Amino acid sequence: MQHRSKSRSLFLPLGAAAAVAAATGGALIWVWGVSGFGAAQDKPSVTPTLLRSGCTKKGQVPGSGSTAQQNVMKYWIKQYQQACSPVQIAYNPVGSGAGVAQFLRGDTSFGGSDSPVKPENAKGLGRVCSGGRAINLPMVGGSIAIGYNVPGVNDLVLDAQTLAKIFDARITTWDDPAIRKLNSDAELPSLPIRAVHRSDDSGTTQNFQAYLAGAAPKVWPYPAEKAWQGHTGDSAAGSDAVASTVNSTTGSIGYFELSFASRLSINTVRIDTGASAPVTATTKTASAGIAAAKLVGTGKDMTLKFDYRTSADGTYPIVLVTYEIVCDKGNLPDSLPALKSFLAYTASEQGQEALSEIHYAPLPESIAAEVRKVVSTLS
Repeated sequence: MQHRSKSRSLFLPLGAAAAVAAATGGALIWVWGVSGFGAAQDKPSVTPTLLRSGCTKKGQVPGSGSTAQQNVMKYWIKQYQQACSPVQIAYNPVGSGAGVAQFLRGDTSFGGSDSPVKPENAKGLGRVCSGGRAINLPMVGGSIAIGYNVPGVNDLVLDAQTLAKIFDARITTWDDPAIRKLNSDAELPSLPIRAVHRSDDSGTTQNFQAYLAGAAPKVWPYPAEKAWQGHTGDSAAGSDAVASTVNSTTGSIGYFELSFASRLSINTVRIDTGASAPVTATTKTASAGIAAAKLVGTGKDMTLKFDYRTSADGTYPIVLVTYEIVCDKGNLPDSLPALKSFLAYTASEQGQEALSEIHYAPLPESIAAEVRKVVSTLS
């Protein structure tokens, strides 16, 4: 028996595309409109007829979570709605932590998170996944770019150890000897470093801290949690706000997805991994990092594990995959067909092929094909 109730949410069908959600008296109010979040992606549209065969006739699918995927989710929803109206998809970029919490409360049909739900939290969800469990489906990849704002420095190389010390307030000026050693040709100013981290629980933070802990374990002693663990510095809620802070603050450095750096034309750090040349954050180098990941999930769960200490040429080490978290069994019957239809599109060749144009990394086809197979079995 399906116990998940829709009484916690009020659906307002005012259009089609992204969602804006607000907490009011304990209920989530979803506004189905086109201007809820992010910047529109003016990229080539898919041919609606190619999608139509996978469309359902009706359904409302609310999701929330990762800000890392907000730009691609905006794109996906726009394309899907053009082909599959009147199905309505909504996404609220509240951050991975909040998105997972809303899904586990039964407020949404899927949660977006840059880190997987752990096995111990995936079972026993009662009314949320009646008779089943929460599973992690990788859907979009990308690099966590390290953006910086240092006057006169347009090319900056850092390694894991130096990054760890910067974000732990143990390197505090831009002309520190450790930075000069990696950038012998740069004119580094004697300027205080202002390291910016996320203030909200974030999968981006968790992945960045996993990289620091994995690549520089003797320097970064903190666990890879969604909450920031290093010494305090400047902070902002959401990747968009961190990128905006770096863009407007001289001497700053922060971490966020490549799409935000590209949109604001922020310089990004090249990472010295021990490869023949420092590696730049691009969709191609991020895809190489994702392709080297190992599948460690069991059953229908598709959790991936990255190699943060890679020194392979052209492989960017600070990567993430945003997962869509769904129930393998026990999804709401009213939204299930539309949920499966939308996720099948996002994992399809059509859904993945445009990602590099908006600064995301497509999934390797071997992974995407397995995701599509799992989506077809959701019940």
